[in-house]
Amino acid sequence: MTPTGGPLLPGFYTLMPCRVADTRNAQGPFGGPPLSSATSRAFRMVGRCAIPPAATAISLNVTVTQPTARGHLTLHPEGAPVPLASTINFGAGQTRANNAIVLLGDGGAIEVICVMQAPDNTVHVIIDVTGYFR
Repeated sequence: MTPTGGPLLPGFYTLMPCRVADTRNAQGPFGGPPLSSATSRAFRMVGRCAIPPAATAISLNVTVTQPTARGHLTLHPEGAPVPLASTINFGAGQTRANNAIVLLGDGGAIEVICVMQAPDNTVHVIIDVTGYFR
């Protein structure tokens, strides 16, 4: 709703940077464990960090840290086909970050797909949201 009580307006809405997921934290829906190669994990964004149900996409910063091997992550709307392009690439031991705009999928969630050299490789993922679209 607008400050004057009018209708919801489409557009981009900035947010104070807010951490929505960090796999270095205790195990849970927005915490650990780290992602393993050839796995995916969904994170429900709506309802966290002031992201409203009317949001259709989010602006975010994704950071990887402590990877045990080189690899990449692909972020995309949960329930949608996986895009061909990765969101972030990394090497063993690197900490890297990248900005992205990701559409929200089923139930207001995004999916993170991890691809690394071997199934026993892992990487920690941190997702900070900076805004949303509606």
